[in-house]
Amino acid sequence: MTDIRSKTFLSDLIRKYTPTREAMAKNKYLAPIAHRFLSPELWRFTRRSVPRGVALGLFAAFIVPVGQIFLAAFLALPARANVPLSALVTFVTNPFTFPFWAVVANRVGNFVLNVDRAMGSGGATELADDKGALAGFFELAGVTAFGFVVLAIVSAGLGYVLASFIWRYKVARKRNKRLRKISGAS
Repeated sequence: MTDIRSKTFLSDLIRKYTPTREAMAKNKYLAPIAHRFLSPELWRFTRRSVPRGVALGLFAAFIVPVGQIFLAAFLALPARANVPLSALVTFVTNPFTFPFWAVVANRVGNFVLNVDRAMGSGGATELADDKGALAGFFELAGVTAFGFVVLAIVSAGLGYVLASFIWRYKVARKRNKRLRKISGAS
C-alpha cells in the first residue's frame, strides 16, 4: 500500500478532511442532485474555482447557523466553485468558535447601525427599561443578525481576494523555481 503525500502539509490536511465525490454522491440529502456533484470541474483546484469556493464557504458560514455545508455546496454548483473547499471553509464557524463570532457580529452590527448613538446616550439599556427585557433581547438579536450579514459579505469578498492572491503567489513561485532550475541546468 503506497501512501501518496504531497509536498505541503496543508494540501495533505485538505485531502484528509474534505469529503470525496463518492461520499457526497451517496449522501441521502444530496441524492437528487448527485449527478451535478460528480462533475469533475467542481472538484479540481484551479485559479478560478478555489477563490470562488473560499468566498462561498465564508458566505455560507456566516449567513446561516445550521446547514452551512449544504448551502455552500449548493451555491458552488451554479458558481462553478470548488465544492470540497467551499464545504471545508464553512468550519470557520463551528460550535466552539460561534460565541466569539456572535460577539464580533454584535459589535459589527452596533458599529454599522450606530444603535446606541441613534437612541441617545443609554441606547439598549433605555429600551430595555422602557419596554421590557424582551424588547432589549430582540434589539440585541437584530443587531447581531445584521452583524452576521455584514460579516458574511465582507468575509466572502476578503476571502476571494486573499485566495486569488495566494494562488497567484504560489503559481509564480513555482514558475520561478522551474525557471531557475532550467537556467541552472544549461
